[in-house]
Amino acid sequence: MLIPVCLSLLLDAPWTPNGWGEFSPARGILLSIYAAILLVSLGLLWWPDPVAVAALILVQVIYKITTPFTVGSLENPVVISNLVVATVHLLTLSLIVRELRQSR
Repeated sequence: MLIPVCLSLLLDAPWTPNGWGEFSPARGILLSIYAAILLVSLGLLWWPDPVAVAALILVQVIYKITTPFTVGSLENPVVISNLVVATVHLLTLSLIVRELRQSR
């Protein structure tokens, strides 16, 4: 998911202002954060570590769940998609934690 999101922000795709607003330093910082998460995620595909994966997913769940509060709206398309993705991430995280508990 982060590849099209990063490309949309980087290339200033026509739909990006609807979710992320017009280009600003804040949107550039957000792109930086998304790119960092993408790079770490790609790295974990080559060197998987369940604890590192769980930590990365937990960070994503926290920021996605807090976006309605920081944006101040449930109507923003990015907020809505963040909540949907956070639900999927929580399910994934629960499977990782269960697997880690069983392996100990």
